[in-house]
Amino acid sequence: MNVGEMPSAAFTAVPTLKSVKKIQFANAEDKQEFTKYPTKAGRRSLSRSISQSSTDSYSSAASYTDSSDDETSPRDKAQVNTHGSSDFCVKNIKQAEFGRREIEIAEQDMSALISLRKRAQGEKPLAGAKIVGCTHITAQTAVLIETLVALGAQCRWTACNIYSTQNEVAAALAETGVPVFAWKGESEDDFWWCIDRCVNTEGWQANMILDDGGDLTHWVYKKYPSVFKKVRGIVEESVTGVHRLYQLSKAGKLCVPAMNVNDSVTKQKFDNLYCCRESILDGLKRTTDIMFGGKQVVVCGYGEVGKGCCTALKALGAIVCITEIDPICALQACMDGFRVVKLSEVIRQMDVVITCTGNKNVVTREQLDRMKNGCIVCNMGHSNTEIDVASLRSPELTWERVRSQVDHIIWPDGKRVVLLAEGRLLNLSCSTVPTFVLSITATTQALALIELFNAPEGRYKQDVYLLPKKMDEYVASLHLPNFDAHLTELSDEQAKYMGLNKNGPFKPNYYR
Repeated sequence: MNVGEMPSAAFTAVPTLKSVKKIQFANAEDKQEFTKYPTKAGRRSLSRSISQSSTDSYSSAASYTDSSDDETSPRDKAQVNTHGSSDFCVKNIKQAEFGRREIEIAEQDMSALISLRKRAQGEKPLAGAKIVGCTHITAQTAVLIETLVALGAQCRWTACNIYSTQNEVAAALAETGVPVFAWKGESEDDFWWCIDRCVNTEGWQANMILDDGGDLTHWVYKKYPSVFKKVRGIVEESVTGVHRLYQLSKAGKLCVPAMNVNDSVTKQKFDNLYCCRESILDGLKRTTDIMFGGKQVVVCGYGEVGKGCCTALKALGAIVCITEIDPICALQACMDGFRVVKLSEVIRQMDVVITCTGNKNVVTREQLDRMKNGCIVCNMGHSNTEIDVASLRSPELTWERVRSQVDHIIWPDGKRVVLLAEGRLLNLSCSTVPTFVLSITATTQALALIELFNAPEGRYKQDVYLLPKKMDEYVASLHLPNFDAHLTELSDEQAKYMGLNKNGPFKPNYYR
């Protein structure tokens, strides 16, 4: 199938026992540093010293390789890949071989994206595209990045989350020649430095942006306005990032067309729902070893992410209630058998508090103060603003790091609250996510980039666009062979009766 045959319509604006490894401390000082919450000055080095724990990546021996240089920031290292290039900054380029194994494993369950790569690479539909990307850097996103390269694009990449990077995968990408600037356990300063290194490089200027959260877009818009104005398109996949794009558009400051991938059906109904349904349990089990049966859990938000989390928790016997601002989502929760409550009404009884709204201050300091001893608090939304973590960095509270991505926040009376990933995205910070469902999102992103880059002048204005259902359906169809699924075809009479094209789309553009 040629790229020209792909749907291209104008977009509508709108752990087992054997695998457990005991952490060894070389001396008492190391142990003290591990258990003591760092001061502002020491926070950066601590985040690096624990970044090679067993939760870095459970499926690769790279996480257990020599980490004697953990105390050295990647920014202070001189590293060169086998091709002589130093245009990257990763934890350890020597981990590239392990990362390549991770990517090859991911490719086996991302057959649709590989199929797209094979079908379109002859025409190189992204030849001339210079894509700067800011996403989670995992084996699955590496398959996407290498697909974009195979389709003709030049890519520079950084991480949208300081805890989700698989160091060995970043090394594998850097070894192949993709400039990657990311490592697990970055500081906030490192995070913005990496973004700037991706954007600000001599002799190369981005003309496409692939973002997850809006930080890259915001940085280019603020720091490099001349570059931003020349960008041909932005593809954004998160609630937070899309919200920021709509704000720019409303203010008349969005001077390039943008694609809202987050609200595509293939993202909402698959990545957000099915991915979170499985990964919420994985993240909580790996970090806390919790048994869910009989636990009181409150899930803040009953969108697709919330629905996935609640389904999984309920299936394991947890007693789940919901908080919601939207009466439609609240009614859905009621019809699904969940109590809809205000967080302040139930906070004292909860064993687990999970946020998945994309908003800010969903869990406040006052509510954290009222939680019972041992309450687990985590976030499944993209942004780290949902839990008021900043208010917990106060003199009267003690932070105790008990394992990677797990902190006990200790109140003066001895009460402990268990905070996971410092309020950042739980599943990608503390575990992994299902490869297959990420293939769906990655294929959608690739097609959106192809469409925006190749669109004739005038098709897209300076606005935010949604994927047409024809493209959503095409992405879905690429994944059906994995299940040996066979679609029923409409007869001519049936198609005429329904007023549909026999080949789709089968849903209107406003369908979600």
